[in-house]
Amino acid sequence: MTAGRNINSKSQEWGTPPKYVQAVKEVFGGKISLDPCSSKYSIVNAKVEYLLPQNDGLKDSWDYPTIYVNPPYGISKTNNTTIKHWLARCATAHKKHNSEVLALVPVATNTGHWKKSVFGKATGLCFLYDTRLKFLENGQNGGKGAPMSCAMIYWGHHYEKFYEVFINYGALVDLRPLQGEKIEKERKYYQTSMFDDG
Repeated sequence: MTAGRNINSKSQEWGTPPKYVQAVKEVFGGKISLDPCSSKYSIVNAKVEYLLPQNDGLKDSWDYPTIYVNPPYGISKTNNTTIKHWLARCATAHKKHNSEVLALVPVATNTGHWKKSVFGKATGLCFLYDTRLKFLENGQNGGKGAPMSCAMIYWGHHYEKFYEVFINYGALVDLRPLQGEKIEKERKYYQTSMFDDG
């Protein structure tokens, strides 16, 4: 949630709007087990919350049945991490722990982190209709609109439920036919990458 987005604001606490928190809970059957990117202003109210920047949500356990991620979009100067690390962790949590994961992220389909952690790994994708999604600023409405389009990405086994809920918020893409596929152009880049999600 400490998004580090470069928007004209003194705040770095950009929270998920209530309608999307409610939608995530609907997909998950009413409960969110883990929010690894929480803040003191969060309205997600997950059973377990890792508060940023006090905790490093990337290093702590993600062995939970339902996980919602609104990751920092900028570079963490403290941990030297970026959104690619969060997306990799989402994909790993689903594969390793069979977790159901939803992540609210900027649309960046041409990037290496989408090619490595979304395409070929995620189950579904919702391109949100909100052209400038208004995040909560320090837990309150009135934040400025995001400077980029956003999407909700789903790693899980219940695409039909994801579709049923998120068709109300955007255009959906079933990514299941891509699971296991490799994006050839990115293969060389990631073979030399220093990042290992373990």
